[in-house]
Amino acid sequence: MVKIKPFAGIRPPKEFAAEVASRPYDVLNSVEAKAEATERSLLHIIKPEIDFDPIADEHSQAVYDKAVENFKKWRANGWLVQDPEEYYYIYAQTMNGRTQYGLAVCCHFEDYLTGKIKKHELTRTDKEEDRMIHVRNQSANIEPVFFSYPANSEIDAIVADVVKNQAPEYDFTAADGFGHHFWPIKDRKTIDRITEIFAGIPALYVADGHHRTAAAARVGQERMKANPHHTGNEEYCYFLAVVFPDNQLQIIDYNRVVKDLNGMTPAQLLDALKKDFTVEDKGTEIYKPDGLHRFGMYLDGHWYELTAKPGTYDDDDPIGVLDVTILSNLVLDKLLGIKDLRTDKRIDFVGGIRGLGELQKRVDSGEMKVAFALYPVSMKQLIDIADTGNIMPPKTTWFEPKLRSGVVIHSFAE
Repeated sequence: MVKIKPFAGIRPPKEFAAEVASRPYDVLNSVEAKAEATERSLLHIIKPEIDFDPIADEHSQAVYDKAVENFKKWRANGWLVQDPEEYYYIYAQTMNGRTQYGLAVCCHFEDYLTGKIKKHELTRTDKEEDRMIHVRNQSANIEPVFFSYPANSEIDAIVADVVKNQAPEYDFTAADGFGHHFWPIKDRKTIDRITEIFAGIPALYVADGHHRTAAAARVGQERMKANPHHTGNEEYCYFLAVVFPDNQLQIIDYNRVVKDLNGMTPAQLLDALKKDFTVEDKGTEIYKPDGLHRFGMYLDGHWYELTAKPGTYDDDDPIGVLDVTILSNLVLDKLLGIKDLRTDKRIDFVGGIRGLGELQKRVDSGEMKVAFALYPVSMKQLIDIADTGNIMPPKTTWFEPKLRSGVVIHSFAE
């Protein structure tokens, strides 16, 4: 059963919300962030290397110090202001006419360590360390992590009631066309009831933000070890998450592009694929897979449908059923010699939000030789993997829309 609490959020006044709120740190590179950042944008706090000319090394001490300086400046200027009391917050997002409703809450780091907050990806130590430094230096979770929970009808009813009867505090459409809507929940009875309901929910699932979650938990452990009077209720034990019911979330495809054919010609690759797949030439029009165990492949100016043959996958195995597993085992490893998706420089990953035209463009430009389009993973598959203690292959899930950073921040400064 999970432990959550309300918190006194640090957030922009209504008139600054759309400008302060930014895309997450890991969605933009430094050059893109510098171009996108306006005067009050949170990018100056989460990617402070952009404040240097030329852009500085994001892991340098000067950059970490700049993040702290900018956070203080934003608060001093009134661009970020702390609420007077502890609240929960509804954070809703709209994409393509569809809205999903999350709750901004604080989760306890012990739930991550004991497996009540379940993960489905491995983390990289270097990325964890970088996020840890920011969390440690700021004594704050500047960016939320994105969690899911088993849908609960009473939570749905509470959220619907607030949305119906209270005007949103923020209601803006970002430059990417996604809508963001935000309501503080200030009623104490409602707040207490939300805490009680979550105490009966068996698990939370990391959807997006594995590194930020791991970093926050490690900082919580550090503070615990440094405090001889630790009780487990200190503010540093908690970190910021936005939790969404599992039945409202949609995972989109996460595709692959490869630089070379491992010494084969296109004809040889097509021939080799026929051992494990039924291969059908779809011509020059983009082909999007329409079901599990079907893949799109763009090669030499043509799109192909690859259908995995029975016996090449295991629908009873939470990992074996995944199309990323089938593609990794039977094509990337077996034919193209790519053994480690995390470290091999011959492969790159393209989020489905960019469209399959992006795959075609990268192959046609000569940068890549072949592209693979995958059918997206389902929330059920993600939960099955997390519940069984398994780990998905790298770059399997792409959640969209992303949470905006700076809509609300959690501080655990003394």
